[in-house]
Amino acid sequence: MKYKDKGILARWFSLLALLTVTSAMAQPVARPEVAVQAWETWTDQSKLLSPVAGISFGNKAPLPLDITVDASRRYQEMVGFGASITDASAWLIQNRMSAAQRQALMQDLFGKSPGLGLSFTRLTIGASDFSMKHYSLDDMPKGQTDEALTHFSIDPMRADVLPVVKSALAINPQLKIMASPWSAPGWMKTSDSLIQGRLRPQAYDAFARYLGKFADALEAEGLPLFALTLQNEPNDEPGDYPGMRVDAASRAQFIGGHLGPVLAQRAKPVRILDWDHNWIDPQSPLDVLADPKARAFVSGVAWHCYMSDDVAAQSRVHDAYPDKETYFTECSGGEWKPHWRETLPWFMRYLIIGTTRNWAKGVLLWNLALDENYGPHLGGCNDCRGVVTINSKTGEVTRNFDYYALAHASRFVRLGAHRIASSSGEGRLESVAFQNADDNSIVLIVANLAANTRQFSVSMGGRSFAHEMPGASVATFVWNAPR
Repeated sequence: MKYKDKGILARWFSLLALLTVTSAMAQPVARPEVAVQAWETWTDQSKLLSPVAGISFGNKAPLPLDITVDASRRYQEMVGFGASITDASAWLIQNRMSAAQRQALMQDLFGKSPGLGLSFTRLTIGASDFSMKHYSLDDMPKGQTDEALTHFSIDPMRADVLPVVKSALAINPQLKIMASPWSAPGWMKTSDSLIQGRLRPQAYDAFARYLGKFADALEAEGLPLFALTLQNEPNDEPGDYPGMRVDAASRAQFIGGHLGPVLAQRAKPVRILDWDHNWIDPQSPLDVLADPKARAFVSGVAWHCYMSDDVAAQSRVHDAYPDKETYFTECSGGEWKPHWRETLPWFMRYLIIGTTRNWAKGVLLWNLALDENYGPHLGGCNDCRGVVTINSKTGEVTRNFDYYALAHASRFVRLGAHRIASSSGEGRLESVAFQNADDNSIVLIVANLAANTRQFSVSMGGRSFAHEMPGASVATFVWNAPR
């Protein structure tokens, strides 16, 4: 071979090597599959928060029906999920269960894996309809007043409520406690009664100090108060249990001129949440927030579900005042909708997915526990259902679909998680996604609201996995996002 032929050959070999390297570099690098943990609840109850194996993210093409998750789009930071420790709930837990039953239930509700990990609860300041008697924390005989609040005492909470809350806090030290009065003491009201009536303007100062003393008394018991509202359902005056009407103008005046300044003097701040009533009337909290003195002290707005399913009302108020927090603080299941197939999807669509997609940082159901007769209660709801039912004769526990609705979120979404973006609604698949702060894990909750089975994929970062859910079912998926 001639010298110049050897040079041509060498150049060909060099070009071939370059093409080989370039081709290798152009090939996509195979990424290892990411395991996905999953749990499902079916409304025929054949699966109740049951684990599902064999799911993993891979380099697969998404299906036509796809839920896309995007962790780069972050929204509110979560406080958590829970239910109210009412007088009725606490009394049942303390008096109708053995010590072993009580400990097992509290661990199940407030403990972490495999418990629900409830991290948010609500107390009543005085009686609600779910109390054995009607009382406030400063009752006086008719015609008498106690402006100095010398008779104020949380003693009515000592037998049942305080022990249960302390037990919950011992199990979950991150538990956030909020509280709401159903009525001011009767002597502060136009009715001179816990039943019906309005808060008298002359009593604004005393009622503000009353709520401040409650926060101080709870803290003295080792139970720091995270937030309070000045009145449960202030647009309502029930006829057979404590209640009090406080319109928007009165709430603004009370918060701006009295309650806000009282709580601002405390060493440990307590959030003031306005409204604490239904989605049906977003204008009422908007009117309070329009008052600059009140707005300076209001941390957020609390919502209930009754009389309307317009959960988007939360976003309308949030969009007007994006610096104010959103909380969902009450909704009860009951025998008016007893069927799993109808009610579990509704709970998931509106109370778990809807509330959080509309900015709720915390989500509370109503009674944590009631008995087999939907009580004990005095007035009010005759057929409300607790998250669990405690048999008043045996102490045995029934976990209702309210329990499983909460569980699909509370067991997996931890304090400090952020809601992140996920597509929702197509093919009647509703979803909400979160990213936990402690381990970077992603939590996706999916409810199939359709009557029939849905096949779909979940996509994130160029990967996807496929799954199939029967009609009216719920699933939670958890996977570790790359750091």
